[in-house]
Amino acid sequence: MQLIDTHVHINFDAFKPDLDAIAARWREAGLVHLVHSCVEPAEFAEIQALADRFPELSFAVGLHPLDVEEKWTESSSQQIIALAKSDPRVVAIGEMGLDFFKAENRVQQIEAFEAQLAIARQLDLPVIIHCREAAKPMAELLRHFYQQHGSVKGVMHCWGGTPEETQWFLDLGFYISFSGTVTFKKALQIQESAKMVPSDRLLIETDCPFLAPVPKRGEKRNEPSYVQYVAQQVARLRETPVEQLAAQTTENACQLFSLKIS
Repeated sequence: MQLIDTHVHINFDAFKPDLDAIAARWREAGLVHLVHSCVEPAEFAEIQALADRFPELSFAVGLHPLDVEEKWTESSSQQIIALAKSDPRVVAIGEMGLDFFKAENRVQQIEAFEAQLAIARQLDLPVIIHCREAAKPMAELLRHFYQQHGSVKGVMHCWGGTPEETQWFLDLGFYISFSGTVTFKKALQIQESAKMVPSDRLLIETDCPFLAPVPKRGEKRNEPSYVQYVAQQVARLRETPVEQLAAQTTENACQLFSLKIS
């Protein structure tokens, strides 16, 4: 059974003491590829070095919405473009998006988000979108961008929306990625969303080191091998064999991110 974790942050300090052991566990669990997200362009060299170390790693470059206030500048767009062009292992722009739960700099977040959408369209790369407490404005912004500039492809990562909100982004052509939250007992809306996503638009992820899934939820650190538990839960919800779910989500990840795996 082959699995792809489409959203990791293994450059975080939590992984530094035992990263080789963590890699051994993800390989043992059947992971054949990982997509490393990027919180800010300053991480780029560190993520590149990890991809040198682990050939099954591809990665993105972008600026997280919670970092926009301090780190988005007039030169940010050109910096992201230059970095994205500098390495063929860059498979996406992101993570980017809107987060109206922790921050109120809405105008600035929207400016940075629209600029990164334009970069993705210019470079013909998918986007990795973070969306928290912002589903309606996000959908409206994307519809407006599509009307003005044309569509972009991408994924709503670590998705936590209602089935209605899920449908908005499916209608816009997005993939929907589920993380460990889909295993949480009270995450009923997320579970309903996981049931309704078409098979060819479904992805799985850990978003590690955050959101460890059941049965590892009590652990402080999530890790890529735990994506198997996300796969198992989504398969249960959709009443499909986990092997079939793994094969489909692996194919979908390869399609979205133009990955080639053996």
